[in-house]
Amino acid sequence: MHPMAVPEFQAFLLPLLAATGDGQEHRLRDLVPALEDILQLTDEDRAMRLSSGAQTIAQNRVYWSGTYLRKAGLLTSPARGTVVITEEGRRVLNTHPSRIDNTFLRQYPSFQEFVTGTAQTTGDRASALATDALPQAEVSPEERIESGWREIRSVLGQDLLETVKKVSPRFFERLVVDVLLAMGYGGSRTDASRLVGKAGDGGIDGTISEDKLGLDVVYVQAKRWEGSVGREVVQAFAGSLEGFRARKGVLITTSHFTATAHDYVGQIAAKIVLIDGPRLVDLMIEHNVGVETAKAYELKKIDHDYFDEGAGLA
Repeated sequence: MHPMAVPEFQAFLLPLLAATGDGQEHRLRDLVPALEDILQLTDEDRAMRLSSGAQTIAQNRVYWSGTYLRKAGLLTSPARGTVVITEEGRRVLNTHPSRIDNTFLRQYPSFQEFVTGTAQTTGDRASALATDALPQAEVSPEERIESGWREIRSVLGQDLLETVKKVSPRFFERLVVDVLLAMGYGGSRTDASRLVGKAGDGGIDGTISEDKLGLDVVYVQAKRWEGSVGREVVQAFAGSLEGFRARKGVLITTSHFTATAHDYVGQIAAKIVLIDGPRLVDLMIEHNVGVETAKAYELKKIDHDYFDEGAGLA
């Protein structure tokens, strides 16, 4: 079962078709609240968004339900973002189906053509149909893309952290400097290396400019601790800030911090940011330190302005 409370993708198909049963032209975005009511979504369910933040999950599933019903010929779209029920759609509603899902839509050749388009390009349409090439039923295509992306990112983070733990102390020092520079700290590499350049026990100690003008400094400590980092280490780090006359600090570890360490940071006046191993590799990935793009996918949509034949005419 899908972990989210928003009903699975297929659950939107029949309510959407029923909502167009009056034969009028409807904008899909206007139908979203009605379908949310029919499916009894809570306020929290309605607020859930795709990880990209572009749409709510409910909106995304309504829009894709519209696409699936159109591909099956149960709806038509007379204008951008609008739908109208077809005669076949009316016929289906008159049979009072208890559910419409991908298996139901598969009876329509146009829908089969839609879902097996990729297989056709490889000359393997029959095989695709035999092995149920239909998209996963619970989520929309964007959600599948984002889910796959998160899974790949998670594996990358795990592998990257294991790699970071194996590098030499000197390389680890360079890695931390590279991350800080990529985030906008330290000005130039020369400035950053000079300020954060004291080699420690498997890590670095020193200060770095918070901005390129050097208006404020941040004390940095980074070590590849094997076990968890507790309050004692953080407390000692906070004490060392005074020696550097620094009000801000960043404590980096390749392992993790205990709950008491996090609690302590919230109780003191100095601003200390704790960066554990997973957060460190997240920053590396976000700022392209130690990673490269293996492949890029573009998600495109129709440019409806291009097809507006009246645009620009007097």
